[in-house]
Amino acid sequence: MADPRVAGYAEALFAVAAAEGDSSVVEDELFRFAQALRSDDDLGSTLADTGLPLARRLQVIEDLLGSRASAVTTALVSMVVGAGRAAELPAIVDAMVERGAASRNKTVATVRSAVDLTADQSERLAAAINTRTGRDVEVRVVIDPSVLGGVVTEIGDDIIDGSVRRRLNQLRESFR
Repeated sequence: MADPRVAGYAEALFAVAAAEGDSSVVEDELFRFAQALRSDDDLGSTLADTGLPLARRLQVIEDLLGSRASAVTTALVSMVVGAGRAAELPAIVDAMVERGAASRNKTVATVRSAVDLTADQSERLAAAINTRTGRDVEVRVVIDPSVLGGVVTEIGDDIIDGSVRRRLNQLRESFR
């Protein structure tokens, strides 16, 4: 079962984003920020370090998000960090994104790709996933250079590996 604190924060973030306007933009910005936290241990440590003054941690958020994200996104990240939950921020954002997708009767498909996908590519991928799985999905892209080409899609516990690496491994196995 999910941590009730994470679920509570996720619900609060979702409610604020919905009340303030375009929740899908805020969800996307928060998702990208959570991915940055996952990939940068120093950033996560800095934001979670209660030995640093809160004003300094909030300044780091402002420096990172100020011109790149909406004021709502920056305020929500600042609220979570200010509450001492920076270490849980990726999990909170994941739960919030899932909540947002569920409110639109969709499921989140996390797609790892070596490059960012265009809007058209995301739409076509969502349609292909819907056809293959029967689920209506929202695609969230994670840039992962280890995926040489193609994409690896995760929908809950299901993984669809359409990566070049997998295809090369299959080809290698067929020659053995």
